[in-house]
Amino acid sequence: MKIKFCVLVSFSMLISFTGFSQKNDLKLKQAILKSVENHQQELIKLSDEIWGFAETALKEYKSSKVLADYAEAQGFKVERGVAGLPTAFIASYGSGKPIIGVLGEFDALPGLSQKAQINKEALAIEAPGHGCGHNLFGAGSLGAALAIKELIQQGKLKGTIRFYGTPAEEDLAGKVYMARAGLFNDLDVSLDWHPDFENRAGIQSSQAVTDYTIAFKGKSAHAAADPWNGRSALDAAELFTVGVNFLREHVKPSVRMHYVYTKAGGVPNVIPAEAAVWLWIRDSKRSGVAEVSERMKDIAKGAALMAGVDYEIKLNSGLYEILVNETGAKVLQKNMEFVGPISYTKDEVDFANAIMKQYGADSKGLSGIIQPLETTKPDPEGGSTDVGDVSYIVPEISLLVTTAPYESPWHSWVVVACGGMSIGHKGMLYASKALGTTMVDLFQDENLRNQIKAEFLKRKGNEIWQAMLPIGPAPIPVAN
Repeated sequence: MKIKFCVLVSFSMLISFTGFSQKNDLKLKQAILKSVENHQQELIKLSDEIWGFAETALKEYKSSKVLADYAEAQGFKVERGVAGLPTAFIASYGSGKPIIGVLGEFDALPGLSQKAQINKEALAIEAPGHGCGHNLFGAGSLGAALAIKELIQQGKLKGTIRFYGTPAEEDLAGKVYMARAGLFNDLDVSLDWHPDFENRAGIQSSQAVTDYTIAFKGKSAHAAADPWNGRSALDAAELFTVGVNFLREHVKPSVRMHYVYTKAGGVPNVIPAEAAVWLWIRDSKRSGVAEVSERMKDIAKGAALMAGVDYEIKLNSGLYEILVNETGAKVLQKNMEFVGPISYTKDEVDFANAIMKQYGADSKGLSGIIQPLETTKPDPEGGSTDVGDVSYIVPEISLLVTTAPYESPWHSWVVVACGGMSIGHKGMLYASKALGTTMVDLFQDENLRNQIKAEFLKRKGNEIWQAMLPIGPAPIPVAN
């Protein structure tokens, strides 16, 4: 009887404790929502400032500063210029384990300047614009980190929250330089989000990619008087791209190869002594990219031999595919459903439909609903991100949030316009709430963190992450 009594008491205590825990978690998540709402005007201001700055890769001096300054003013400890990148920073609060990180980007794309209006009109002629919504990304992630920081400060959560200000996602692979410096190594879990035209928990991977410059060097001569004395670097470059195009028939359907000529001579009557091709190779797995890259190197060698010139292959950077974490995605999905769908006004829907019509695409409104969790596809759709490298170091949970019209064209002026008004703002604030409530679960539940890590280790297998970067520091561009 005594044994039975003890079991009954223990079971009763378990029920009581579980009920208390769930009720406590609910209060913490409600506090996250309240925090984001309390700071929403500040977050919108940050986003709009970065939207206006529209700075490209590693030139995001103003954008980085307003985010870092805001974090510092809110009580975070801020380390600036990390990993040798002038616009990279880390904002931390708390101490000890667990250490949860959230990523934030803030770089723009060249030539996409656009006013926050329906008609196409540049804010500044030929200037950059946020055609990928990164003005929203950084501010939204920082909003989630701030909500968690407040709970740690109040003693309601234990551990460390880190916001990573990660520059140069669109070019130069800022996160890879940060990863090479070991800045993600001690995280338990990392989270990120990205603007999109649907609300989804990220369950699909990305494409791995390598970025090469293939340079050829020959000998100039008069193209009419004595062309036999010349050795055309341009001939080699053209032979090389012909070889790449013939290779397309003999690679897997998941492979993508795209290039431009960055140097091809100056005038027609001089045999070009120098020519260069900028080439990207993508595949669904890094191993596939590596295989195609070796064949590409043979083609470059052959082209140089045929033209009688020298050649050099330079690796500019490379990115891993995202290592999906289904356990983490399921937790995120539940919290997305907890936060609920995004609602839009008639004016916002009308704006979305009108701007798509102006672009020349079908008008399908705005998708504010929470999409169901998908099944992971073996070969992802096009696109690469340096989040992939982080995902091979620490378990990564990714979120997609509506900030533009349904099926809108990404990297376009449509996305820029929506990112500078209420459609983008609503998506950003939703991301803050979904990420923040998910992090409550991660801080509270050690067993969950262990499950997420176990899946990460299983999916990673024997793969050892190595930065696909040239030796030396990042090529810092000259500031405008």
